[in-house]
Amino acid sequence: MKQLTFASRHHQLTNTHTWTPDSQYLVFDVRPSGASFTSETIERVNINTGEVQVVYRASLGAHVGVVTVNPQQPERYVFIHGPENPDETWQYDFHHRRGVVVENGMATNLDAMDITPPFTKGALRGGSHVHVWSHDGSRLSFTYNDHVMHEYDAAQDLRNVGIALPYGPVTPAKQHPREYDGSHYCVLVSRTTSTPQAGSDDINRAYEEGWVGNNGYRKADGDQQRWALAFIGDTLSESGDKVPELFIVDLPENKEAYFIAGDEPIEGTQTTLPAPPAGVQQRRLTFTHQHCYPGLTPQPRHWVRSSPDGSLLAFLMRDDSGVVQMFLVSPNGGEPRQLTQGKDDIQSAFNWHPSGRAMGFVQNNRIVLCDVNNGAITPLTPPNGNEPSADAVVFSPDGKQVAWMQDVDGFRQLFMTQTGL
Repeated sequence: MKQLTFASRHHQLTNTHTWTPDSQYLVFDVRPSGASFTSETIERVNINTGEVQVVYRASLGAHVGVVTVNPQQPERYVFIHGPENPDETWQYDFHHRRGVVVENGMATNLDAMDITPPFTKGALRGGSHVHVWSHDGSRLSFTYNDHVMHEYDAAQDLRNVGIALPYGPVTPAKQHPREYDGSHYCVLVSRTTSTPQAGSDDINRAYEEGWVGNNGYRKADGDQQRWALAFIGDTLSESGDKVPELFIVDLPENKEAYFIAGDEPIEGTQTTLPAPPAGVQQRRLTFTHQHCYPGLTPQPRHWVRSSPDGSLLAFLMRDDSGVVQMFLVSPNGGEPRQLTQGKDDIQSAFNWHPSGRAMGFVQNNRIVLCDVNNGAITPLTPPNGNEPSADAVVFSPDGKQVAWMQDVDGFRQLFMTQTGL
């Protein structure tokens, strides 16, 4: 167990893709907490020397955070960027932020912004968040909130999942001072409604997504589905209670499909959210309304994670005794399998080891490995009263180390240990 950072300030890891491809650096921001978006820098630390370097520094009153790294070379960083020169009419919010990519010290907007009609296909109309590259580094997923809908009726500004595709640049006409170009063509792929029908597959929020497989997954008919995203969607039970369930969207392989609208415009209207392209349909994978503890658990906050081969999706639910356990299900559906059986809650978000043989998370205030075949738990750190952060437990690309955060003398520091795998 090795402490990597020591400065008297906070160090915040994102929940995944926080290592450089060579497994030599961890990237972080310096927010005091996930809810306080006040970091001015994106930084990285060398795990061997402890040297800390600034990757990007915001200016003009903007702030940055939630950085992830492209899994492939060359090194590319992406993070949330707040607005420059914030004022009373435009300041950081869910619907006022963007993705910025840094490569070789050069910063580029990921997503374009167009908030004045006629809207631009491939541009967003609000804020993107938690940008995560696919394994091959060609595209990114993100969650999204919409400025146009927020202004029209805040109840219609629903959280959704989108993707950024390498089909840009996107260059809106820029009729508003807050509009800008983006390097990638962006579309929403989830479909939400502000009035979900109780007991149905309708959702009013889509979030905590993850790419399925390093190369997609094999469908029941034997065909390979190259691109898919799994995410959590909030359904309503028959009694009207919120029940988070697991959903998946299969995504087209061909570029042209992303430009073909379905029954609603891809770019949205003044009274409707942007809509998924034709042929992008979401499918519900879990049906837990009748469980003792219905739905995926919101605490600890976690993101759906796929095995590297795409055959299994992992998520957290409470068992019939109320204990937070790991569950697995095929992207093709079926009954979820409970992997862990312990009497102690899983306490954190989790990730798969690159080998696909284990997952890492916090349990009993320890960093542990969980065997994905039998659920056996192997502690990697001793128990201590200083509980590791629930936000992130992240393996290095070579699988040799796992990193996390822990408070030391009031500041959140970065740690790592060997995995033995």
